[in-house]
Amino acid sequence: MLPISTVACRLLWAALLGAVIGVERNFRKRPAGMRTGICVCLGAALFTIVSAEFARLTGDPSTTRIASNIVQGIGFLGAGVILRERGTVIGVTTAAAIFAEAAIGMGAGAGLYRVTGIAALILLFALDGLIYIESRLNIKSRHTLFRISNGSAIDLMPEIRRIFDEMNAKLENLHVSTSGQTHLIQFDSDLRHDQRHKALAALTRPGITVEMLPVERQQE
Repeated sequence: MLPISTVACRLLWAALLGAVIGVERNFRKRPAGMRTGICVCLGAALFTIVSAEFARLTGDPSTTRIASNIVQGIGFLGAGVILRERGTVIGVTTAAAIFAEAAIGMGAGAGLYRVTGIAALILLFALDGLIYIESRLNIKSRHTLFRISNGSAIDLMPEIRRIFDEMNAKLENLHVSTSGQTHLIQFDSDLRHDQRHKALAALTRPGITVEMLPVERQQE
C-alpha cells in the first residue's frame, strides 16, 4: 500500500488544484465553483488511488476500470450544469471545465504532480485569459436587452430592423406594448461591444428613450 503521507499529498494536491479552478468559476459567477472543484478533483484522485490499490492487492488488473468509469460519472455531473435558457444553451464551458478537473484529479491521484500543475494552468488560461484576448480582438458577443420608448412603434420598427439587419444581428423576444401615448419596444440581441455602441448611436435621438441592459445568460 502507498504510504499514508503519499496518499495525503496526492489528495491535497488534487484538492488544491480543484479549489484554484473553482475560485475562477466563482469569480466569474458561474456554476460549479470552489467546493464543486474540490469535490470533483478529490473524488477523481481518490478513485484513481483506490483503483490502483485494488489492482495491486487482488492482482486483477481489471479493477483499474474503476478509474475509467470516472469519465462516465463526470458526464452526468457535467450534464447537470448545461441548461437551455430562452432558446440558448448555456453552461457548456463549465461542464467542460468539470471534465478537465476530473482528469486533473486522476493525474494527481496517480502522482503526476507536474503534469497536473501544468494542466491546471492551461485550464485557467482557457477559462480566464482567453476572455481578455476575445475582448481585445472584439470577437466576444453578449446578449443585450433593449428597451425603446417613443410615440409610435409602427414608425420605428422598420428602422430598428434595418439597423440590426445591417449588423447581421437577430432580434429575439420582440415585444411591443402601449402605455398611454407611449409605445415600449423591447427585445434582446447577441451583439459585440462595437455593435452595441453602433446600435445605441443609431437609435438615440430626441423623443426616443433607449435603455440598453446586459442579459446575464452565462454563455460559455
